[in-house]
Amino acid sequence: YCTRLQAGQGYGNTFKCVLTVYRNESVAGFFKGMSFPLVSIAVYNSVVFGIFSNTQRLITQHRYGNSNHPPALIDLALASMVTGAFSVGIGTPVDLVKIRLQMQTQTFIEAFALPRAHASPDPNQGPVHCVGTILRQEGLAGLYRGVGAMIVRDVPGYCFYFIPYTLFCGWFTPEGCLSPSPFSVWMAGGLAGAISWGTATPMDVVKSRLQADGVYLNKYRGVIDCISQSYHCEGIKVFFKGLTVNAVRGFPMCAAMFLGYELSLKALREQAETNP
Repeated sequence: YCTRLQAGQGYGNTFKCVLTVYRNESVAGFFKGMSFPLVSIAVYNSVVFGIFSNTQRLITQHRYGNSNHPPALIDLALASMVTGAFSVGIGTPVDLVKIRLQMQTQTFIEAFALPRAHASPDPNQGPVHCVGTILRQEGLAGLYRGVGAMIVRDVPGYCFYFIPYTLFCGWFTPEGCLSPSPFSVWMAGGLAGAISWGTATPMDVVKSRLQADGVYLNKYRGVIDCISQSYHCEGIKVFFKGLTVNAVRGFPMCAAMFLGYELSLKALREQAETNP
């Protein structure tokens, strides 16, 4: 329901949004648009962690002559920025389909109070139908609506993701230990996720509004226009819609993600050592 808070109308605060979604759509309303992200999340996270780790190794190999050399802060920042830039290739279409499916539950009159003639005559019936509709009406470029906002969100966002994780892991790991414990990884990943999603909220609002735009009408001409219109209509507070939801969901989601990643790497290393 974070999308409803950021891009919808009339949902108010988090508590009111939860009640409205539940009252109008029951429990199923909280899971709208989730099938496509669930199917694609394994590929997306594989790409993200793969790009980050390989870029980090290339940087340390180039700078220190050893890919296993502990990375400096600037090395982590560069690897994170590269990861953020590449991640939008997969992330933008996934987020677009999710948001389109979530936002179409609003009626046109409730959402925008414009004549019904502008309403979409072809509601999406699922992720595959949604992709087909976008390709048919907007072409391939339509799948990348909001890509500019997503780049601005994810390039610094991944810096606030991988850098805090690395620092927290170092702080939580006792001296003499070669690797962090599962609890240290879980805690460091959760804190990093909360920080990353919390700081990314302002641009996440802009990205959500740009991607929701086009469901009923085209309201924004681009990132700057969306920022300008949103600010003039709702003030500075608009860029912090969904902040609590983003930070709270970021902790368990990213804690589990980093723990799974580190445990998988550990298992692969042990298997490689056992079967050289």
